[in-house]
Amino acid sequence: MFRKVLVANRGEIARRVIQACRELGIRSVAVYSEADAGAPFVREADEAYLLGGAPASESYLNIPRILEVAQRAGAEAIHPGYGFLSENPEFAQACAQAGMVFIGPRPEVIRLLGDKGEAKRAAERAGVPTVPGYNPPHAATPDELLREAQRLGFPVLLKAVAGGGGKGMRVVESPDAFLEAAESAAREAQNAFGDPRLMLERYLARPRHIEVQILADQHGRVIHLHERECSIQRRHQKIIEESPSPALSPETRAMICDAAVRLAETVGYTNAGTVEFLYEATPDGERFYFLEVNTRLQVEHPVTEMVTGVDFGALAAAHRSGRAADAGDAPTAWARHRSATVRRRPRQRLRARAGHAARLRAAPPARRALRFGRGDRRGHHSALRPDDRQGNRARV
Repeated sequence: MFRKVLVANRGEIARRVIQACRELGIRSVAVYSEADAGAPFVREADEAYLLGGAPASESYLNIPRILEVAQRAGAEAIHPGYGFLSENPEFAQACAQAGMVFIGPRPEVIRLLGDKGEAKRAAERAGVPTVPGYNPPHAATPDELLREAQRLGFPVLLKAVAGGGGKGMRVVESPDAFLEAAESAAREAQNAFGDPRLMLERYLARPRHIEVQILADQHGRVIHLHERECSIQRRHQKIIEESPSPALSPETRAMICDAAVRLAETVGYTNAGTVEFLYEATPDGERFYFLEVNTRLQVEHPVTEMVTGVDFGALAAAHRSGRAADAGDAPTAWARHRSATVRRRPRQRLRARAGHAARLRAAPPARRALRFGRGDRRGHHSALRPDDRQGNRARV
């Protein structure tokens, strides 16, 4: 087991990992930006070091500075949390080169699954259903994509191969609008990810979004801990989650969870992760299709923790140190929900906002069926960041 772990993140997830380290008898090291100097996670860690200025590029995305602090603090491992560098294969590789353990998958697995085209090909090798489409190994031209779209039939969905968060994504209803949409999506993908490549899929008008929580150890064992329904979203950000999904039959639930495990085994996955699927009920029966893999803990993992009683913060560290994956019988207590608390401006189309937390109220600790994790405190100033969530509320 590790003696000291650096948490390369902030807010709620940093607090959660610090708590897990404390319960395991591991010393925790927090790193923070100037804007977060007074944040709760900084006070709660055993040690805390300033990274740099408020911009993420000077702090939470500054790989050389994080590694410098980790070495100075004597950390044996780095937990990336979620967001920031958690799915960055270069960071995982840099940790290994510096002689520290990255608590997450291997760099080559992060790189493989971070490419939507390669991830889809891996799913197909594992026998996991995928959305019908066109997934070229090369950079396809708009004319080439149009020919394939006409073969598939409209409407179709253009997706950035290196994409996420809805960037580089376009729904195209007819051939006349296709070329302009493809050029626009490629430009957006280039600006957002430095990669203009696009893939094509049949458009599913009203699918449900289902994700399966997996956990894999260094010995090749992969387990699943059931699914979460996350179809209620705004701007591709999940707002409400529940487990189990009210839509899946027992047979489909077993099949989708087995597919997630099979894919993880095929790519040699290790540590915690989430395999995401699209699901639709058709006159011919239930169907599900592979969407992507998130190679990290997700914001929504407290739902599964409450369903199963499994502590992912503790297990991630334990499994990366070599312990075998074992969640016991993973008991299931149904009907758990999670909602996100976010900063919004109602008069500006609910866009994210910065400001002071003038008032914060959480559930009384005595209510064991209710859990509220938060990264801020009353009076704390919240700067505008890519993820504006302030907390997660999970309940029966």
